[in-house]
Amino acid sequence: MTEWNAEAYHKVSGPQTSWGQRVLNRLQLSGDERAIDAGCGSGKLTAELMERLPNGSLVAVDRSWNMLMTARANLRPSFGSRVKFAQVSLPSMPFAEWADVVFSTATFHWIQDHDALFANIYAALRGGGRLHAQCGGGPNLKRAHELAQQVMTMPSFAPHFQNWPGPWEFAYPRVTSARLERAGFIDIDTGLEEAPTTLATEQDYREFVTTVIYHPHLDRLPDTQMKQDFIDRVTRLAAGEPVPFTLDYWRLNIQARKP
Repeated sequence: MTEWNAEAYHKVSGPQTSWGQRVLNRLQLSGDERAIDAGCGSGKLTAELMERLPNGSLVAVDRSWNMLMTARANLRPSFGSRVKFAQVSLPSMPFAEWADVVFSTATFHWIQDHDALFANIYAALRGGGRLHAQCGGGPNLKRAHELAQQVMTMPSFAPHFQNWPGPWEFAYPRVTSARLERAGFIDIDTGLEEAPTTLATEQDYREFVTTVIYHPHLDRLPDTQMKQDFIDRVTRLAAGEPVPFTLDYWRLNIQARKP
């Protein structure tokens, strides 16, 4: 997948930020922990996590250089050297028994090998360290992807999507619990949370799905005109839904501890 448009993501990522704030509010901290934000994006939630760590430190991790540079610009003035940055593609974090907390929101569903992901996080945590995360799970965006599939099978688009499984892993709680247990975690708690999101206008919908939902689809198309045509067609389908411009989000909450 090509680079993210970090500026556009920072602008439209209100839903992800809102979900992440609720996840963060459930995280109990002493304030002096070492933390990893695995998939920091543009740094909105990283800043809120840092405010809860007045005597702690954090490494902000993302595979996207654009996201990291945006996060650095947003975080360095307030938190200085207490925040470090690392361009890393999960699940390849180069840490060994360093972190007290690995925090992540809206990221793990972009990783297809969750067994490797959880093994890597386990290795990064110190004894007693915690994983506290949320990502897309279960039937997440099932209808949104069905709309895209209708467009993908049209003759002009079909050659670009042959045998394409997509880059996502939307796991269910029971499967995730089993993977965490295999990695060595204890005190495992996983569950699904429905989070449908309706965009206010057609323009809001276009901007959001172009930047976030259909970013991987657009990567497969060869030119700007085809990308625009794809979004136009999906937008027309979304406008005809019972509740127009609604995205059927489901969030998978994950908590676990390293012995």
